[in-house]
Amino acid sequence: METKLARISQLSGEHPDMVFTSIGHLINKELLKECHKEMDGKKAVGTDGITKEEYGARLEENLEELEEKLKKKAYKPKPAKRVEIPKENGKTRPLSIYCYEDKLVQEALRRVLEAVFEPHFYDEMMGFRPGRSCHKALRKLNGMLEKEKTNWVLDADVKGFFDHLDHEWIIKFIESRIKDPNIIRLARRMLKAGIMEDYRYEETEEGAGQGSVCSPVIANIYMHYVLVWWFKEKMQPIMKGYAGLVVYADDFVVCFQYKTDAEMFYEYLKRRMMHFGLEMEEKKTRLIEFGRFAERNRKERGDGKPETFTFLGFTHYCSHGRTGKFRVKRKTSKKKLAKKSKEINATIRDMRFLRINQIVKKLNEILTGYYHYYGITDNSRSLNSFYNVVWFRLFYWLNRRSQRRSYTKEGYKELMRQFPLVRPRIYVSIYG
Repeated sequence: METKLARISQLSGEHPDMVFTSIGHLINKELLKECHKEMDGKKAVGTDGITKEEYGARLEENLEELEEKLKKKAYKPKPAKRVEIPKENGKTRPLSIYCYEDKLVQEALRRVLEAVFEPHFYDEMMGFRPGRSCHKALRKLNGMLEKEKTNWVLDADVKGFFDHLDHEWIIKFIESRIKDPNIIRLARRMLKAGIMEDYRYEETEEGAGQGSVCSPVIANIYMHYVLVWWFKEKMQPIMKGYAGLVVYADDFVVCFQYKTDAEMFYEYLKRRMMHFGLEMEEKKTRLIEFGRFAERNRKERGDGKPETFTFLGFTHYCSHGRTGKFRVKRKTSKKKLAKKSKEINATIRDMRFLRINQIVKKLNEILTGYYHYYGITDNSRSLNSFYNVVWFRLFYWLNRRSQRRSYTKEGYKELMRQFPLVRPRIYVSIYG
């Protein structure tokens, strides 16, 4: 099956104008079985309460029944279970939890959509794509800031992107490359499946449920047509100077040589987003003077240091290397550091009655994961700050277990020599 999808991807890349009219048959028992094997069985269950293990107990029968429903056009996804996930600003983010069988179909559809559309995505789009990552997006941005003639940065934010994707536009975008009615019907039914919240059914008139394995590729298709294609083919040619873009899901940064280009682009951007059912979050979207000449120009005008901006959890700021050459540096954003510090405090509090070796083992797993993401060039100080938070909060909560067994500072240091916390280190080079 992977060979067939690879062939579809090859044809799509070699023939940019090709429209696929008969690929629905690829979503069959064979592909669904592959999806089942790779599905995470630890995920929360949907409204039917069925787990991967339970579905797999009668796998052959279940997949045969599912395949038959798909052939007869009788398959209809069940409503997703809606839960609210807390955000950093005190608000919540809706998360959709789908039934296991629906997850299988979503994954199969995702693979088909990815095979057709992936060859046409521009390099500017970094999120949810094979061979790309947050760190590669950061490297691309760093090159735009240090090597190109960037003087202005548009730090953009789309209001409720995933919640406001227009269903009809999604279908139109898919139909630009896929005319198979079976694929279109399946995509439409998934989008319109609805949600269950507090035992109440609600229709889904817009948006792609965050939690669906299809949502990332649908988001990329949407951003491809609405933003990236438009920027590359329509806006870049009319710019007076350099203009560059990097996109990760709904998060994107645009760099400009000239302020006039940046201001023009932003006005056009607001109109374009509105045309496709989206809206810029103007309170969070900023055009700032940033780059190799920003520091000098602002100093001459008496405007102080250049402003900073945040992208993918890192605050970017103008600085210099050891030789005095202009450098863009980055550190963990204050919001991300505060959030993670709060989380680690709660984790240690909940584990405080476990054995010290068990506590340290768990903390080292968390620290290692944290360093792998935030351990990037120039970010040593922020890494050390987080390490110190963990070190001191562990000291605090261990001493809250029992006054009789409390540690002095020297006693705690000796304990840490026996059960050391993983020290910070840089894993990712921004220039790698």
